[in-house]
Amino acid sequence: MSASPAAPRPNAVVAVLALAGIVVALMQTLVIPIIPELPKLLDASASDAAWAVTATLLASAVATPVVGRLGDMFGKRRMLLLSLVLLISGSAVCGLSDALVPMVAGRALQGLSAAVIPLGISIMRDELPAERLAGATAVMSASLGVGGALGLPAAALIADKLDWHMLFWLSGALGAVSLVLVLALVPESAVRTGGRFDLPGGIGMAAGLASLLLAISKGGDWGWSSGTVLVLFAAAVVILLVWGWWELHTPAPLVDLRTTARRQVLFTNLASIAIGFSMFAMSLVLPQLLQLPEATGYGLGRSLLTTGLVMAPSGLVMMAFAPVSAKVSKARGPKVTLMIGALIVAAGYGLNIVLMSEVWHLVLVSCVISAGIGFAYGAMPSLIMGAVPPSETAAANSLNTLMRSLGTSVASAIAGVILAQMTVDLGGFALPSENAFKVVMAIGAGAALLAFAIASFVPRHRPAAPVTGPAATGGVATETASAH
Repeated sequence: MSASPAAPRPNAVVAVLALAGIVVALMQTLVIPIIPELPKLLDASASDAAWAVTATLLASAVATPVVGRLGDMFGKRRMLLLSLVLLISGSAVCGLSDALVPMVAGRALQGLSAAVIPLGISIMRDELPAERLAGATAVMSASLGVGGALGLPAAALIADKLDWHMLFWLSGALGAVSLVLVLALVPESAVRTGGRFDLPGGIGMAAGLASLLLAISKGGDWGWSSGTVLVLFAAAVVILLVWGWWELHTPAPLVDLRTTARRQVLFTNLASIAIGFSMFAMSLVLPQLLQLPEATGYGLGRSLLTTGLVMAPSGLVMMAFAPVSAKVSKARGPKVTLMIGALIVAAGYGLNIVLMSEVWHLVLVSCVISAGIGFAYGAMPSLIMGAVPPSETAAANSLNTLMRSLGTSVASAIAGVILAQMTVDLGGFALPSENAFKVVMAIGAGAALLAFAIASFVPRHRPAAPVTGPAATGGVATETASAH
């Protein structure tokens, strides 16, 4: 598993790593069509069946920073391969499951593969020529949205025509293909930190994040003022404060908080939370608008498959704008690219408030928002890598990915509350009102404008990354920070 190709081929490396990123994003999307059916399929209550989604969220949040740090220490390709093995294993467990416990276990294993995208970006920094780096990392970063957009129609078609277990066998098969291609074509980097893993830091971060995300994701079901949710929020605050103190005082921290506090890294991560929020708001609003009955006066009454097909172009747009993002970053700096992306996203939500009555309206809106996300996601890795040493790339990119995930989790919670509270009655059923969707869109636009404002504090033009890759092949790298 550790043997690597002798000489990297840039085009092959980019294609294989982007495919791996798309496969991980597909894994997260494939379960969406069967969520309403999970209680019946698993012979469980709706609240218990929801753990099939929550387990993936928690596992990915914990695994992303931990696996990123392990990649910096012991080899990014090695950790990438391990992540793909976990994805394949989890898919197999889910494919064989007809009960709740093995399904939740399998989904947790799948969630542990979430570090594939930040690891892929970090491998690119180590292995690609400097002139190829910005475009390649933009494509890799966009693969998250591409997999999510393309996975929905594919999953809807499979769930409608075949046995639902095929969703997981497809995920496992694609993971196996990615594993073989990584083994054959992606080299292992010599850029490593070495040292010992910060086990107390890993446990502390896992406990703090699990408490925070569990409270956010389950607050709507358990009640935001319930004792359980309040205790979880309090525990998250206390644990993360203690964890922060530990990270500042241990010689080899899981997350170098001093590096994270650098202006360029800090404001990029804060903007990432806001952009992640905006991205997920679209994923929550548009599918519901498409599927709600026409009798509401604003729903379009479309099937899940049609909904997936409507959303699919957004992923292609995101991928198409990744190289454009790289060109703008090269000419004007990634800060400008991030700010442009945030403005495009805000404009897309503004457009959605006035254009939501036809299918083509929602296709247009999703493409505009996705273009902005493509710009923003393409710029974030360049900003992060321009402020951290090569030996911390995987950990820093993983933390940035975690910040985006935090934004999506908060978006899900806030949008869920709004859509549940602002309702109309239709045949005895409470459905989200038209104004509820408009409020969520307005909040999505506001989050994008907040990202624009935060990005304005990022230091002006810096190089995407120092010259690395083929030049950095002389054993274990020394930790030399780039310009701060």
